[in-house]
Amino acid sequence: MQQLLQRNPFLARAAETARGRLADTRDLAQRLGPGLITGAADDDPSGIATYSQAGSQFRFGLVWTLLLTTPLMIGIQMLSARIGWVTGQGLAANIAKVCPRWLTLTLVTLLVVANTINIAADIGAMAEAARLLAGGPRVPFIVGFGAVCVLGQVFFSYERSVRVLKWLTLALFSYVAVVMVVHVPWRQATAESLQPWAFLPEGTHLSDYASMVVAVLGTTISPYLFFWQASQEVEELQSRPHSAAERLAPAQAGAHLKRIRLDTWVGMSFSNLVALCIVLATAVTLNLNGITNIQTSGEAAEALRPVAGEFAFAVFALGIIGTGLLAVPVLAGSAAYAVSEVFGWKASLAHGFHEARGFYAIIIAATAIGALMSVFELDPIKALVWSAIVNGVISVPIMAAMLWIGQSRRVMGALTMSGSHRVLGWAATGIMAVAVVVMLLTA
Repeated sequence: MQQLLQRNPFLARAAETARGRLADTRDLAQRLGPGLITGAADDDPSGIATYSQAGSQFRFGLVWTLLLTTPLMIGIQMLSARIGWVTGQGLAANIAKVCPRWLTLTLVTLLVVANTINIAADIGAMAEAARLLAGGPRVPFIVGFGAVCVLGQVFFSYERSVRVLKWLTLALFSYVAVVMVVHVPWRQATAESLQPWAFLPEGTHLSDYASMVVAVLGTTISPYLFFWQASQEVEELQSRPHSAAERLAPAQAGAHLKRIRLDTWVGMSFSNLVALCIVLATAVTLNLNGITNIQTSGEAAEALRPVAGEFAFAVFALGIIGTGLLAVPVLAGSAAYAVSEVFGWKASLAHGFHEARGFYAIIIAATAIGALMSVFELDPIKALVWSAIVNGVISVPIMAAMLWIGQSRRVMGALTMSGSHRVLGWAATGIMAVAVVVMLLTA
């Protein structure tokens, strides 16, 4: 082979180009981590249900919300990652520095409650998707998925957990595949996206539309994502002691902040691209065929079967399982990081169970309680509503605290957030505050 390449300069150049591209791909894959996993976890089965409702009820009339939330999501997630990396501590530990202890404990308690409800909804959706694909009762699937999520976090090292979670992000491409096999009327989709008020379905109540706007905002910008990405940056530091010792040196700081920026941009853009694909797929296959009352991700998958065929149904259902296996550990893990940081417990997936009993106890308890709620067939719509309400209530003070931390020289030293980043962060906080008010008025 080497002799052939030496004889043929064209083949030699092509081989060199291929090796260079492969090296670039490997380098990019290594640089992506907390941001990519966090973004992918945002498209959990509960999120899929919300985006499916948006597409089936309002067709393309809510596409603009995904375009609006993308830069806001990037800004706030980049801040959470920056806080974790610069301070070497998770978000809860940093919030405790600038907020009264009672407020910190209240926010963390509400986070754990919201995450547990979300876990219940996600495990239930995964079990329903597995039942649709393989048949049989739901309960064994619930127990199985809950056990897999717990055992993976307890027995896998941090590095191995990250590798598994990175692979699970590929499940989201299933929704891109669904869009590719259905016909999307792009001209109609563009027109309705730009002027949603002119194309709302007949008889639509403004309160219903406003509630769905709030649901999409709350699903896309969720507090558990803030805590997870900050803690993952801390895990990255702890796994590389040499990097941790030099992280605040000017040259090192610039390189690391550039890596965080790239990771977050890719992760959040990918997340909202997938959300867009779910809205488009359900708008085309369900709404345009008169199916507008979709309440769960499982119902969305089942409704696809007669309209879009077995392939679209199977891919959609498999995507629910894959994203659930990614999201449940993130939900349970973010709750465990927050509680452990507040009480001063060891909090790291790099520690064994006996080194961080409290941390793993929260992971096990949150997942087990969520699974138990699913066994007793928790109403998925009520679960989503309550989870959205709790997340909405705590997101605004958490985001405000993050911005206070991000601009504090006492906490961040010379690496405070830029002026443009500050404007973007406060804009995201203001929009979420308005969304919470609307949600409470229309609930």
